[in-house]
Amino acid sequence: MSDTVGDFLLQRLSAWGVQRVFGYPGDGINGIMGAFGRYGEGLRFVQARHEELAAFMACAHAKFTGEVGVCLATSGPGAIHLLNGLYDAKLDHQPVVAIVGQQSRGALGGDYQQEVDLLSLFKDVAHEFVHMVTVPEQVRHVVDRAMRIARDRRTVTCIIFPNDVQDLPYQAPPREHGTVHSGVGYTGIRIVPREEDLVRAAAPLNAGQKVAMLVGAGALDATDEIIEVAERLGAGVAKALLGKAAVPDDLPFVTGAIGLLGTKPSWDLMNDCDTLLMVGSGFPYSEFLPKEGQARGVQIDIEPRMLNLRYPMEVALLGDAKETLQGLLPHLVAKPDRAWRATIEHGVERWWRVLEGRALNTAHPINPQRVFWELSPRLPERCILTCDSGSAANWYARDLKMRRGMMASLSGGLATMGPAVPYAIAAKYAHPDRPIIALVGDGAMQMNGINGLVTIAKVWREWKDPRLVVMVLNNGDLNQVTWEQRAMEGDPKFVDAQAVPDFPYAEYARRLGLGGMRVDDPGEVGAAWDAALHAERPTLLEMVTDPDVPPLPPHISAKQAKAYLSALLHDDPDSLGIVVASFKESWDSLFPPGSIPG
Repeated sequence: MSDTVGDFLLQRLSAWGVQRVFGYPGDGINGIMGAFGRYGEGLRFVQARHEELAAFMACAHAKFTGEVGVCLATSGPGAIHLLNGLYDAKLDHQPVVAIVGQQSRGALGGDYQQEVDLLSLFKDVAHEFVHMVTVPEQVRHVVDRAMRIARDRRTVTCIIFPNDVQDLPYQAPPREHGTVHSGVGYTGIRIVPREEDLVRAAAPLNAGQKVAMLVGAGALDATDEIIEVAERLGAGVAKALLGKAAVPDDLPFVTGAIGLLGTKPSWDLMNDCDTLLMVGSGFPYSEFLPKEGQARGVQIDIEPRMLNLRYPMEVALLGDAKETLQGLLPHLVAKPDRAWRATIEHGVERWWRVLEGRALNTAHPINPQRVFWELSPRLPERCILTCDSGSAANWYARDLKMRRGMMASLSGGLATMGPAVPYAIAAKYAHPDRPIIALVGDGAMQMNGINGLVTIAKVWREWKDPRLVVMVLNNGDLNQVTWEQRAMEGDPKFVDAQAVPDFPYAEYARRLGLGGMRVDDPGEVGAAWDAALHAERPTLLEMVTDPDVPPLPPHISAKQAKAYLSALLHDDPDSLGIVVASFKESWDSLFPPGSIPG
């Protein structure tokens, strides 16, 4: 029996180095699924509980390996379900190939069941390359181009396979007019600026007396270079959320996260600097960057579309972060005056004491900050952290001290709910020997996380190291949106929209054969983390936390304060708890532990 188009597709993906495909079966991809059954070792189909989770897994695979992630879905509804996860990959500049089924070629245009115009549907999310295979001779170059473009442009591409094409005998393209003959192989790309541009970039950095650095996901592989540049310039280093693992948080000049979820040292760094060096970040919020005209700017990014977009830069360098910083370093002059650096380090040291005070404040029953504060010193070496959108991202951004060798990610550009657990599963497939920790709110857990637990229960015994912890903040509230309504709109909590149904997360995990612990005593938080991180099977930690603890931004504007007060005065059901918790948070900002003589 000759190879079918489905067989050749898998062979070609394997030739590109693909080891697993995340997806969900359906009759629109029966020919491809049959090929998986025949394929044998080397390329595995990983069944997700939903196509959206499959796309999240493909995105996470790309994030945690640097390789192309691949997801597979059937025609119609299956293809539609992929979209949210694919947009997550697109907005975070991750290489993902989506393979989707379609109705038979003869039915197209006939209003057939599950017939969707997939070329139009995917034209935005996969605009760099989306094509439908209509003849076997086309498969080779379509797969090659989808893989190469996804990898080299760090974007999403899509291949559409009508189900009748999948079972046709594969045929190589003949050597004749009208055919395309492509190949598999590495693309040799080295993007570094010209020497004269490096010299131009060094000038404002050397002239600056108060240099601030902002690093993002594009700087994840440039840790040593970032540190060396910061040391030479006496700079402080702030991090966009996707760049949390770019530099360790135990360095005294690292100010931590920036933005609404950020720190006061990062706020002060940006407001007081006279020079800004932005590396591999598309951080979008201008109110948290220096005022226009305040600072001279230099930017490094490998994506030309992101240059000179967020702040008016004097010099914008197109290039790989690591190699560009290496090229820039010989032109940088060490600054003898360390007064600016001393100010930064004092602010960072004080901020960590503020966070400690806030984390140890009493709440009803558990302060959510304490959950993350207790985890931070317990983070295992080389662990991988995933986090969901929501209030969990606030505490993830601020309270966890990343160390060298750790990896971490969340949905940055799209900021969608639901990726933390599928991210964690994909991370475990990619790095089965590393401990994985997923940090999830109860809203996101009820969206996707619960289904993800089913997959974990199915496959965890295959892993070399069973350590995978899913921590759920059970506060019965869509907490981030509740606080946004208060601070941005001046509206009280709308219970009908914001209340999350009660669910026995830990008990459910135990029924699946996983570990499960419910914690409602703040004194037991640390011990629960210890037990989960040393458990013999994946474990869910259900932390019952107080929704009234406010995720205060590093700076509260008059507009936000007015809206916040308005919400409290308009009969917010949690007004008393909010006032008490807000007072405690503000007190710790003014008087962190150790600042008041005993």
